Amino acid sequence: MRAGLVTVVLAGLTAVLVSGCGHEDGPRADLVVRGTPPATPYRGPLHVPVKNVDGSGPEELLSVSGAAGRALECDGRIFDGTGPDGWSESDGGATPEQGLALYFRMLQPELPDRGYRVERRAADRVLYSLDVGGRTKAAVVVAKDQPDRPGWGPETSASCDPAELPASFTDTTGREIWTGRDGRRVAVTTLESSPGPEHCGWESAHFLDMGRRQYARDPEGVLTGAGLLTAPYRGRVGDLPAGAYDTGYRYHDWRLWLTPDRATAYVRTAHGVEAWPLLKPRVGCK
Repeated sequence: MRAGLVTVVLAGLTAVLVSGCGHEDGPRADLVVRGTPPATPYRGPLHVPVKNVDGSGPEELLSVSGAAGRALECDGRIFDGTGPDGWSESDGGATPEQGLALYFRMLQPELPDRGYRVERRAADRVLYSLDVGGRTKAAVVVAKDQPDRPGWGPETSASCDPAELPASFTDTTGREIWTGRDGRRVAVTTLESSPGPEHCGWESAHFLDMGRRQYARDPEGVLTGAGLLTAPYRGRVGDLPAGAYDTGYRYHDWRLWLTPDRATAYVRTAHGVEAWPLLKPRVGCK
């Protein structure tokens, strides 16, 4: 995940309502499907040595995600990746599919838990891919009989930006994925929004994350009262300030406008224009 997100925004944006697929009585029936082979299947080795490095940039994620990261076909950059994660002696599956189910049970990733296809198979490793439009957007390599870990289990995994995953999945998560002028979904590393977390009592608020800048909607003043905003939230703005421009970003009937200094996010709705101020750094609830 990206570094530098304020605590509450990270908590809100990563709250995903995903049910695990690795049930005690075996993997779900639709975890692995026959599918259609991609136009350009991954032809590299299934075992690629990994390096545990600091950071979460594309190079670091590729270093830690081995063959899974190299099997991706992202429109943008790799979004997430994990390396070998041990399972106990009693956890390993009897089949590769059970090893894939173990991946979801152990790591609970922010990924669909159904619809994976065997892309490559070897004696001791299998590459599973989740394809969207014939391109691999998530990949998991399961391996057999690793040191002190008998049976099948997850070795490496990787995924593209959530905006490249099926809308049928992301619509069930806490992520609100915007579109650009061309109608295409915008990477969450560029822009995303989410409702405030309930455990903070901030569900009436809304957060807009643009990387190094996070803005907030606060109609009931829960953030204002806690002193977390750099300026007042305004639910109705008469006129947009001089120099404000339409970014082209849309989420349902919301349209995002900014000024060159980006001090405030102006969100045009069906009812008028709202001014969302910047959040103070390192915002979090107790």
